[in-house]
Amino acid sequence: MNFNLTEEQQMIQSAARDFARERIAPVAADFDQSGEFPLENIQAMGELGLMGIEVPEAYGGAGLDTIGYVLAMIEICAADAAHGTIMSVNNSLFCNGILKHGTEDQKEKYVRAIASGAEIGAYALTEPQSGSDASNMKSRAVKSDDGSHYVINARKSWITSGPYARYLVLFAMTDPEAGARGVSAFIIDAEAEGFSRGKTEPKLGIRASATCEIELDDYKCPAECLLGAEGEGFKIAMGVLDAGRIGIAAQAVGIAQAAYEASVAYARERKAFGREIGSFQMIQAKIADMKSRLEASRLLTFKAAWIKQQAQASGARFTVDGSMAKLVASEAAMWITHQAVQIHGGMGYSKEMPVERYFRDAKITEIYEGTSEIQRMVIGRLETGLR
Repeated sequence: MNFNLTEEQQMIQSAARDFARERIAPVAADFDQSGEFPLENIQAMGELGLMGIEVPEAYGGAGLDTIGYVLAMIEICAADAAHGTIMSVNNSLFCNGILKHGTEDQKEKYVRAIASGAEIGAYALTEPQSGSDASNMKSRAVKSDDGSHYVINARKSWITSGPYARYLVLFAMTDPEAGARGVSAFIIDAEAEGFSRGKTEPKLGIRASATCEIELDDYKCPAECLLGAEGEGFKIAMGVLDAGRIGIAAQAVGIAQAAYEASVAYARERKAFGREIGSFQMIQAKIADMKSRLEASRLLTFKAAWIKQQAQASGARFTVDGSMAKLVASEAAMWITHQAVQIHGGMGYSKEMPVERYFRDAKITEIYEGTSEIQRMVIGRLETGLR
């Protein structure tokens, strides 16, 4: 790994940091309280290239690499993890899968719309009865007799950006008897007949990132909207999640970074017993442990991003590296934000300070795109070769 950032990487990091500080940070608490979707900010992020960082310029993206994406995610999420969640889904879960498996027409029509910020994308894998057990889905897609379309009946839950998404990558069974090998992927237009949205979920954290259940009732999906080949859906889904987990690791680093910086500043300013609390060894020990876990998480995340870049040429998987980065960074974020609340004492429990929001936002990084338990299972199975 080369720890020197390229000029392009520095530029996207700087652009993301400036936008986060000027446009997101001042309104983050208000969006968290109201739960309103930050549509104007997301569209502005699209204009900056933040909604399609790894998307080639030919399809309306910034044409940068995974390191650049991670750098930008950290900056955005340090200001507000909810904005980062929307950014992550657009970049990793929607655009990534279509770029890798889609046709030229699909890339031109769908990737360009999402990468520019003109439309919002979503990823529909989870169902009420199958979260981590994605191969147990009940959604069905039946091809018409003339082969022109598929009739899809599906119920999907916990769809990030679902209330506002125009296009979704959705997974459904085309051959239920084949299990995981019978899953196929489709590009869905939310404005077509047969698509409906449920209520927006009242969440603990990342509240401005709208999440809902969606239903497809005899939805007619044109055959040209099949992503990849029939039966490749599960492979596509898992490959997309490999990339997505690096984005969530970066999100966790951003949250932890914000909590750490707030804690250092507070420890320097807050006085007790006649001196700054940062001079007490107990607080110094917390700061030392927070800093160490933060930087360990950052390095694992950058390593996973670097390995993903190398894999693009070789076609190799980067599953273990993505899972390790997400596992370590998400659990570090949860621990660091907990310590931040503790350092702030009573003020850490008040909405007047941002650390309670960091604490609430951090929790989801241990859950979505594969829980910590699933990450340990993935790493353990692949490292031992045993199931």
